[in-house]
Order: sequence, then structure tokens, then C-alpha cells
Amino acid sequence: MWSYLFLGLGIGVLASIPVAAVWGRRTERRVRQLEQRARAAERLAELGTLTGGLAHEIKNPLSTVGLNVQLLQEDVQDLSKDGGLSHSHHEGLGRVQRRLESLSRETLRLRDILEDFLRFAGRVELDPCPINVHVLVEELIDFFEPQAREAGVNLRTQLSAEPSTLSADAPLLKQALLNLLINAVQAMAQAREKNQPHGGADELIVRTECGRSAGGEELRIHVTDTGPGMTEEVTAKVFQPYFSTKRGGTGLGLPTSRRIIEEHGGHLSVHADTGRGTDFTITLPV
Repeated sequence: MWSYLFLGLGIGVLASIPVAAVWGRRTERRVRQLEQRARAAERLAELGTLTGGLAHEIKNPLSTVGLNVQLLQEDVQDLSKDGGLSHSHHEGLGRVQRRLESLSRETLRLRDILEDFLRFAGRVELDPCPINVHVLVEELIDFFEPQAREAGVNLRTQLSAEPSTLSADAPLLKQALLNLLINAVQAMAQAREKNQPHGGADELIVRTECGRSAGGEELRIHVTDTGPGMTEEVTAKVFQPYFSTKRGGTGLGLPTSRRIIEEHGGHLSVHADTGRGTDFTITLPV
């Protein structure tokens, strides 16, 4: 009897060894991931402090330059109304006005680049609270739909029937989603202008689904377009700061979205088919 008992205990111990080994490897891998994320966050915080201060120092005189350009434009307009000026003087004032307008545009563009950079490099301080993601998506769609329609894009939703309540910072999550929507609309509009191959009808779909992973329950938000898609080379770089394939793009919208999602404990991934479209997926823990 005792021999059978010890034999059973021995078999039980031997059977538990592989399970313990797998569990130990999973735990070790998770700890390494957390350590890497902590080191990356620390480096990013230091970089953000240094470069954020520099950007603020640039932004203040840039605002002064923009204001003075505006005042100069008003002075030139007043001078051009003077009926006593010769034709050559009017032509000279016209050239000055055009150059001032160009300077004003470039000043505004630099200001936008700085503001995008400050949003990306600044600290992300979450204010999480329970939110219904479907309600948040519908609010964002109502806000963005006129802009999509003006660009010739049909915006629609496919929301899961399952509950979608989770803890998140609603304004930041909206910002991350909005960046994806803007990126998709711009890509489709640019493909249409250049007659690039794309997925057919200009459609942008926001779809949600619930699922499970090793970490537990999760909610996925898909932003899928029928635009030109991306090559594997572009897909590998799309989350790198300052990388952009769009005319006039700052290359900070997608990295900012990814950072916001990662601060929520989730991740942002992309799948693209060249000439058919792109699918960005936000995955958030429930």
C-alpha cells in the first residue's frame, strides 16, 4: 500500500515538473519585458525633459515671429491702398505681400510641428476611469464624419454586441483613435489624387471585438481602410518618429498613438496589403 502511495506521489511530482518549468519561463519572460519597458520609459522621460524644454524655448520666439509677420502684412495692405503709389511700387508691395504670406505659412507649419513634438515627447499622465468604448467610438465618429465625407471617404462602424467597458483615459484614447482616422483618410485621399492602386471604394471602418489572450480578456479596436496599403518596408518603420510617407506629415501621429495605447497597458499593431488597404488594431486589457 505504501509503495503505491509513494509511487503516486512520485508520478505527481514528475508530472508537475514540466508545468512548473513552463510557468517559470513565462514568469521570467514577463519580468524581462517589464524591466525593458521600465528602462525604455526612463530613457524616454529623460529625453522628453531635455527636448521638451528646447522645443518650448523655440516655440516662444516663433510665436513672436508669427505675430510680427501678421503686423507686417497689415502694414503692406494699408500701403497698397494708397492711390498715390506708382505701378512699380504696387508691384513691389505685391511681391512683399506674397513673401510675407509664404513666411506666415511656414511659421504656422513649424508651430504645428513643435506642438506635435511636445505632445509626443511630453509625459503621458493618465486619468483612467470606467468608460464604454462603444459610446466613445460613436462620439468620435460623429465628430470626424464631416471631415471624412469632405475627403470623399465613407466612414462607418461595426461594433461588437458584447460589453465594452474598461478603465481608460477617455480624452487620450480619443486622441489615439483620431490620429489613426486622420492618417487613413489622408492616405486614401492621396492615393486617389495620384491614381495609386487601392482597395476600391473609399471606405473607413471602425470595428470592435472582444477576445482573450494569455493576459486575460481584451478589447480590440480595428481601424481599417481601403487605401493604398503599405509595403513591408514601410510597415516596419511606420511607428518610428518622424517617418512619414504623406506630403507635409510630421511623422509623429502614429508614434503618439502607439505611446498612448502602451501607457494603457495595451498595444497597437498594423497589418497592410499593398494596393488593398491597411488595418490598425488597438488592443486594450479589460
